Parts: sequence; structure tokens; C-alpha cells
Amino acid sequence: MLPTLASSRLTIDPIVPAHAPLLAHFFRRNETYLKPWDPPRPEGIRGTGFWRAECERAVEECNDGVVARWLLFMRGDQSQVIGRINYTQIVRGPFQSCVLGYALDAAFEGRGLMHEGLSATIAHVFDVMRLHRVQASYRPENVRSGRLLHKLGFQHEGLASQYLFIDGAWRDHEVTVLLNPHFDDGIFKRSTAD
Repeated sequence: MLPTLASSRLTIDPIVPAHAPLLAHFFRRNETYLKPWDPPRPEGIRGTGFWRAECERAVEECNDGVVARWLLFMRGDQSQVIGRINYTQIVRGPFQSCVLGYALDAAFEGRGLMHEGLSATIAHVFDVMRLHRVQASYRPENVRSGRLLHKLGFQHEGLASQYLFIDGAWRDHEVTVLLNPHFDDGIFKRSTAD
């Protein structure tokens, strides 16, 4: 189970089934706002039942070590999800990498909250989960997301043509990566010596 994390203004909770109604509300509130940036959503995304199943799956996948998913709340207010952060496609072995995705409620943009949330979760992914590499991709039109990743230290790797089907068409994405500056590659030397 992932821990609850915190920043100066946020409580960052791992997803659990009890969050289902809050997630349904988050997506209903932000459906139009997120449409240009998110892949097509499945039927039922607006309902609590859909999110209960998704939360249960997220807990299982977290326990299996293949994802880490957190929700953002303003400190002292657990009544409204204001964002989500997902580390998916976690691969161990010589890869030690994952893919980052995130979304923030439109009403909370421009305050540095996602920067706070990502800073806290990246520290956990690097220092506790001991991953070497986090990849994040964004549409070139999403200038705000590009600036955020740059501020966090992500380096541009290139353009992925027709990378994801979003908003009715295959969309190009800028690919960025953040490397763990403290990764201990000695784990590979120790495992081969055994």
C-alpha cells in the first residue's frame, strides 16, 4: 500500500475504493476541460460504480507493483478531489522505469498545486520505490503541461508521431524524461555476483 504524502498545501492520498464518488464528481466537473488532453473515456465514467471498480483495480495493481496512483486534496479538505497523479507501466529489472500521467481540476490551475503534488510523488517514486526513470508525454498544444514538466527537470527526448488517440484523432506528443540522480546501479552488480 502506498503512503499518504503531503506538501505545504496538499494531502496526497493513494487511491482506495472509498474515493469512487469523489472521482466520479471530479470527472463530471472536468469532462469538457480534460477532453482535448485525455484519451476517449469508457462508458460509465460519470458514475460511482465505474470508479469503485477502477479504484479496486488500482489497489490490486499497486499491490502487484505495476502502478502507483494518488489523488490530490487541499490540506484539511478531503471532500473534493482536485487532481490525480498516476505512475503506470512500472517495469523493474534493467528498465526500472514508469510512465507518468496527471490531471488537475480546472478551478485549481495556475497555483502551482500540480508542481507540489508531482514533486512529492516523484520523490517517493525515486527514493522509496527506487525507480531510475519517469517518462511523461504531452501534446505540443498543451504549453502549460510542457512548462510544468520543464520546471520539474524533465528533459525533452523527442516527438512521438500519432502517439495517442485523443479528441477524435491520433495526436503527436512531446516525450520527456526525468532520471533519478541518486539511483543505485549497484543493485545490478550485487544481483550478478550472487
